[in-house]
Amino acid sequence: MNQVNEFDMIVPVNAHPKSVLRFEKPLVELENQIAKLERVQKESRTDCTAEIQRLRNELVKLTTEIYQSLSAWEVVQVARHPGRPVLRDYVELMVKNFCELHGDRYFGNDRAIVTGLGRIGREKVMVVGHNKGKTTHEKIACNFGCAHPEGYRKALQKMKMAEKFHLPIVCFIDTPGAYPGIGAEERGQARAIALNIREMFLLRVPIIGIVIGEGGSGGALGIGVGDRMAALQFSYYSVISPEGCAAILWKKAEKAAAAAEALKLTSEDNLMLGMIETIIPEPLGGAHRNPYETIHNVEAYIIRTLRGLQRYKIENLIENRYKKYRRMGQITYTTNEPEPGNPNDEQKQLLCPL
Repeated sequence: MNQVNEFDMIVPVNAHPKSVLRFEKPLVELENQIAKLERVQKESRTDCTAEIQRLRNELVKLTTEIYQSLSAWEVVQVARHPGRPVLRDYVELMVKNFCELHGDRYFGNDRAIVTGLGRIGREKVMVVGHNKGKTTHEKIACNFGCAHPEGYRKALQKMKMAEKFHLPIVCFIDTPGAYPGIGAEERGQARAIALNIREMFLLRVPIIGIVIGEGGSGGALGIGVGDRMAALQFSYYSVISPEGCAAILWKKAEKAAAAAEALKLTSEDNLMLGMIETIIPEPLGGAHRNPYETIHNVEAYIIRTLRGLQRYKIENLIENRYKKYRRMGQITYTTNEPEPGNPNDEQKQLLCPL
């Protein structure tokens, strides 16, 4: 079965080759025109200022229009963009004095999950996050962000350490899902994720979770329990990847776009459904066009949220954390059939906890 490649290689005149999403082609063409005019103006000393400004205004307008009307499947493609900042970028630009902690004390060190101590703003924190890697070698070494059970055990151990030293925990979620190999299942993949979910409810420190790219399946939930959950504007958070859903329901990968719409996986959908509390804005054209501003926005959110959480007593924090997740999965629907024994009741609201 042939997979549709969502990326085309386009070489802007003023940049290195990069992958460009199909709906971004008009933007790249405008960028190339601007770059050519700037080069002509520099080399021939011809005044092209007015035309360059006109094209820049057109670029801003077109970028705004495109990114305000993205479909769910297009949001997924933006979340997977190879130029999007990954965990290592956040650590390098945002976390001061980062000291990485390795290993799960049982089997090994899973590079798909990175843990360590550091400082964000003035706050000392424990950082836990999925690591996708940047280069091909790094991506292979960390399984493209798909963690093994030892990765989740490492994460839990370091979160327990944070609890011991009264340090808040910041989790960066960016994975298509947990590693699906037979070895991972034999070493207790499902149990490791389930144990993390249970124990994170009981940790006596503030927890912040942020979806910075992909938030897929149980792989995301393994470090996805928090007092506050946020997602970047063009990230997604879902029970399954669109391709996985399409393969199960339609047996066709080409149905991934339809699956993405049905899954309600965008940040706006997640906010409406109560899965997250905050959408962190991305720069115009997505995080891959301006990683520095994206990381600055995330840093500001973390600092602001940590200060707010520190006002709560830890007992109240844990109780609220539990209640928040218990409310999820409740569906309200209406039936026009009168309730037996009460014929005047024309509508009845039912709450169905899943």
